[in-house]
Amino acid sequence: MRKDNRHYYSKVYYRPIEAAIRWSGLVRFESHILNVVGNNTIPACGELSQWPLLRLNIERILDASRNGELPYGKYGITCNDPSLLDDPDLTIRHVDLRRWMQRYYPNQKPSFLFDDLERQLHPAITLQSVQALLIERDVWRDKFNHADRRLQSLKDTHQALTQQHASLLGKISQPNEMSHRAEATYLHIIGGLVHLMLSTSPSGIPYSNFKTQDAIISALVAHHGNLLGISQSTLENKFAEAKRRL
Repeated sequence: MRKDNRHYYSKVYYRPIEAAIRWSGLVRFESHILNVVGNNTIPACGELSQWPLLRLNIERILDASRNGELPYGKYGITCNDPSLLDDPDLTIRHVDLRRWMQRYYPNQKPSFLFDDLERQLHPAITLQSVQALLIERDVWRDKFNHADRRLQSLKDTHQALTQQHASLLGKISQPNEMSHRAEATYLHIIGGLVHLMLSTSPSGIPYSNFKTQDAIISALVAHHGNLLGISQSTLENKFAEAKRRL
């Protein structure tokens, strides 16, 4: 794992040359650069010419301080004293330098001021906006998990209902042994009654005034034709089946 050296380079406040060294990525040459610059605020012309970016970054920091864009002070104590701009003890606070760079150089994020996440972000994207997006992501993730649990519950309920429905269909499709026995009983009774109504006593007296099966059917249809099953064709079929059962 790559070790993050940002905390080793960061300070509470910096001299302009120290901030420029870190901004320019020249920390490994810091001792040499500080020896060359000495007590001066900025390298003399021709000094450290191999690192032109270093001089440019020092000038940027000093220019921002002169124009009121970047607070400055001495020994880390902020004070608006223009005479300090040429003082070798001129300092810039870490928080002020970071805020100034975010505003005026958003595309530059040196590691001593910004962490790895901030450095990977597009300049138009702030850390606050990323944090807001992360919070929103967590909210939507919770909603998704709740919906997923609800969906699973509905699936379980649907599966249980499907099994129950299949079980009921199986019961309906199976032959009802009791209904067959009941039908046989009714047919026996019907057959016995029809036979009795068309028969005579041992002394030859008819048990009814009906002479034929058709007469019985006609009478039933005439008196109860409005009831389910009381029709000529149905009665003929049932009477015939009853006779076969007897």
